[in-house]
Amino acid sequence: MGEFKGFMKYDKQKLAEMPLETRIHHYEAYQSRFSQEDAQQQGARCMDCGTPFCQVGEMVERETVGCPLGNYIPEWNDLVYRGDFKTAYERLAETNNFPDFTGYVCPAPCEASCVMKINRESVAIKGIERTIIDEAFEQGWVKPKTPSVRRDEKVAIIGSGPAGLAAAEELNALGYQVVVYEKNEKPGGLLTYGIPNMKLDKEVVFRRVRLLEDAGITFQCNVEIGKDVSKSELDETYDAVVVCTGAEKPRDLPLEGRMGRGIHFAMDYLTEQTQLLLNETDTQTISAQGKKVVVIGDGDTGADCVATALRDGCESIIQFNRKARKPESFEFNYSWPLAQPVLKKDYAHQEYEAKYGQEPRAYGIQTMRFDVDELGDVRGIYAQVQRDHADGTIVGDDREIFIPADLVLLAIGFEGVNAPLAHALQLKVERQKIVADTKDYRTNQSKYFVAGDARRGQSLVVWAIKEGREVAQSVHRYIADKVFI
Repeated sequence: MGEFKGFMKYDKQKLAEMPLETRIHHYEAYQSRFSQEDAQQQGARCMDCGTPFCQVGEMVERETVGCPLGNYIPEWNDLVYRGDFKTAYERLAETNNFPDFTGYVCPAPCEASCVMKINRESVAIKGIERTIIDEAFEQGWVKPKTPSVRRDEKVAIIGSGPAGLAAAEELNALGYQVVVYEKNEKPGGLLTYGIPNMKLDKEVVFRRVRLLEDAGITFQCNVEIGKDVSKSELDETYDAVVVCTGAEKPRDLPLEGRMGRGIHFAMDYLTEQTQLLLNETDTQTISAQGKKVVVIGDGDTGADCVATALRDGCESIIQFNRKARKPESFEFNYSWPLAQPVLKKDYAHQEYEAKYGQEPRAYGIQTMRFDVDELGDVRGIYAQVQRDHADGTIVGDDREIFIPADLVLLAIGFEGVNAPLAHALQLKVERQKIVADTKDYRTNQSKYFVAGDARRGQSLVVWAIKEGREVAQSVHRYIADKVFI
């Protein structure tokens, strides 16, 4: 372990952030890395447990316990404590292709599973990881993974999110000729177009893409598979095809008035905001400026909508949460190694409260119908206020309220894969996911593989990277078997 009893001597420290009152006026990244000294002190808090749950990486029902990538967390915590950031980066890069992504946006199930989380604050694992990779880029330690030998076989990757990029890097390092297809103007998938810039600076994504290009990977953007490139063309050109398109079909709320103008999917709003930021368009079709905004959905995407609408100049925001308000703390962590069911204030909620003096979230609210005027424009939502029952369940009390709204954003998750693409590639789909297991990631089509959210459904960046790494090995075995037949 690092410093003896370091976890008793030092408190957990958060990454430095811009002042709440000033950062809401721009889209720059609001958070920054630890200094070397602070990172060393935080690394000293790691106990190097006999059983480090932080790196277990297992699913318990729908929750993740520890890091699915199997990162050597106690090891690089100790290396950081000792000031050896270069070796810490090398060990981190062995298991994680993109710590620059996870260090910024991963919800850190590793921290929830930290043994110290049983009765105190966890090690600042995510902050240390962020500092390691930022230090690595600043010192020039991050290099393209160029293969020593280039093979004749070609592999197509459909989708350039974290799963597609991980698969591409692994296959390219094995020597394959890799082409990544992306339907948008720039690579990155939801990393680029679904996560606001203040949370993940787009230069972080593009910096990584440039490294992949330098390593020999080809990116073809503005290309839609099934429309611009057919299955027959893929079959003729490539020895294997990996589908990593994500679970991009948004979940809808088909209630009365749903077709009214001013009701949009959250991802459409967030994507357009990024396109405006990147100068890909100069036309804003979804604007929150001067409007009363209602965000339906209590997850990360909903919080991103709150933060973005705040910067977009909205008049007010209410974020609907149909569940009861969670307690702010418990005397003991009975949920460990799962995340504690406590109320968390995301960056967006803190920002809104700093400006308006109150939280934007409303609890126990069930949307019933949308109110649309005679011109077809949304003007509000009728919702039912729910209450806590004596046994802790939520029940409706038939009390309906009206909440004015000029803009409604639906952020209630994703249903599954894009059906037209799966149909065009003749891939078997069940429960809106492309069918394949984690043994070989093979689909019903002989040389087609699938990984990430397109296979498993909406999930975390770490799971996408893990599956991208594993599907690359499966493709390698498949092509090798063909060569030796």
